[in-house]
Order: sequence, then structure tokens, then C-alpha cells
Amino acid sequence: QVQLVESGGGLVQPGGSLRLSCAASGSIFSINSMAWYRQAPGKERELVASITSGGGRNYADSVKGRFTISRDNAQVYLQMNSLKPEDTAFYYCNVRAVTGTYWGQGTQVIVSS
Repeated sequence: QVQLVESGGGLVQPGGSLRLSCAASGSIFSINSMAWYRQAPGKERELVASITSGGGRNYADSVKGRFTISRDNAQVYLQMNSLKPEDTAFYYCNVRAVTGTYWGQGTQVIVSS
């Protein structure tokens, strides 16, 4: 089992920045990849960015050049710059491990003036 705790969400003005953090605990030795998803009101959950154990990164087209995913052992971060109102959503940490797929509880990001 892997437990995930997210932090770093909040209210920010358009053009601003936020950094999301996700700390994994438990069977972290079994983690293959870590990712961030988001879900806006009335929309399906979508992949924002992912990073493999080897450091390979993948980004949604809508966030390329603005968001950066990084990983430090059992923690994953999402640096979000040049935020837009359409980035408003609940952001969820996701881990794919040998033991299964796990989700954090979500952290809300609101981009508004």
C-alpha cells in the first residue's frame, strides 16, 4: 500500500505561480511512476504531467512550457507558472506501483482575479 498526501493548492491570480507537493509513504519501493491529474467542475479527470522512475516526463499540451514535474525519491512536485483561469481544478497526485494504483485526496487550485 502507498499513502499520498498533497499540499500547496490555493487561490492565485492569473499569471501567478503555485507549487504542488505530494509525499508518498508506505510501500514506496514499489513505485514505478508518479503523476498529477486534475479535474475541473463538470469535466473528466485529465492527466497533467507524469514522471517515470527513470526521469522520463510527459505533459498535457495545455500545460507544456508552463508546468514542470519533478521527483525527489518519494515526493513529487508540480511547479505551475503563468497560471490561467482554465487551470482552475482539483489536482490529484497519482502513483503507479507494483502493488497497484493510488490517488491522493486532491488539492484545490483556483486561478482568479
